[in-house]
Amino acid sequence: MLLTTTLLPRVITCNWAQTPFFTFISSFISLFTGGGQRTLSLFSSSGPSNWNKVVSDAEKIVGYPTSFMSLRCLLSDELSNVAMHVRKLVGTQHPLLNTARGFVYDSKNNLQMRGLIVLLLSKAAGPSHASSDLLPQDMVSGIYPSQRNLAEITELIHTAFLVHRGIVNLKEWTVSDGPLKDMQFGNKMAVLSGDFLLANACTGLAQLDNTKVVELISSAIGDVVQGLYYENHNNNEEYSLTSGIDVATWEEQAFLSHGALLAKSCQAAMELAKHDKESQRLAYKYGKHLSLGHKLNSDLQPFVKSSVGEPASFCLSAAPVVFHRQIVGTERWLQLLQQAKTQRNQLDYSKLLAAVKSEKGVSSAVDLCCYHGNKALEAIQAFPSSEARSALENIASAITKI
Repeated sequence: MLLTTTLLPRVITCNWAQTPFFTFISSFISLFTGGGQRTLSLFSSSGPSNWNKVVSDAEKIVGYPTSFMSLRCLLSDELSNVAMHVRKLVGTQHPLLNTARGFVYDSKNNLQMRGLIVLLLSKAAGPSHASSDLLPQDMVSGIYPSQRNLAEITELIHTAFLVHRGIVNLKEWTVSDGPLKDMQFGNKMAVLSGDFLLANACTGLAQLDNTKVVELISSAIGDVVQGLYYENHNNNEEYSLTSGIDVATWEEQAFLSHGALLAKSCQAAMELAKHDKESQRLAYKYGKHLSLGHKLNSDLQPFVKSSVGEPASFCLSAAPVVFHRQIVGTERWLQLLQQAKTQRNQLDYSKLLAAVKSEKGVSSAVDLCCYHGNKALEAIQAFPSSEARSALENIASAITKI
């Protein structure tokens, strides 16, 4: 049964906590984590309660918690059957388990942020005065139904790519990851589940019956695919060691993989309400700069949270590393890599971390994060003063707190 009505705003009448999907996911996550709630956080630990409060307050403004957006699709019979098959992956190191765990235990409110931003911007912009087809009485909590549907579509697309990114490169498979046949099975499940979510998002997109919005979101999907291709290429250790990218290229590629979907969804929300081109431009600008600030905040975490003795883990294409490589030059960077190699010809990331922190790569990345946060704040000032605008300002401010 294809979910042709998944995205229609309605009250969920089923007891979702008793559905096969939730029951199974909760049980295997409990088994996998030993009953603990392991969390995924993109923000600093210095103030997670403050971040949670910012998100919680924002959700109250738009009418309902955004964590239920993708849930309607996740509770379908099709994905319930998929979840029962994923049972085979328990005990392996397949990334699909981490993705599923994040859906249930996202206590840091990081996985469902895009839909929330779309809803807040929709409410901040207010009703349209340019079209007689859109009436204020059609709005629920100050948001048109089509804008709520768009927020859910945005979340479905983001979730689909999260699931797709859980595909394992079997060339790097080791026995400790789990049986090879189970890892192959997990890859099939990741592909099929992601495709299912993406198909439902495209169905909902067509139901919005707005050619420009379809164009915007379709181009965003293409941008994400292109960005992930660059990201995988840059994350290749051999490429990172011998080549690398400059800061300008990093920003362009980070926007494709992390910013295009939100920026164009924000613009689409304005289009659905028939707001003028200037409002659409400002909404796009807010989404773009917020996403880039969010990405920089994420890249900075290993460099600001690490302590002596802890194993270092970061990507060689992370923003602080890109800044550091640009500051010291290619020749000095290659020398650092040689010095950081162990007897087994592997990189000692602790030494690299110390080298990056010794220069201005980290502070330069922090400055760029603050710049994008301030540009997002600047964009939102053109909208009328309201609770929704204040929430958007708080979110933009929160990403600059490293």
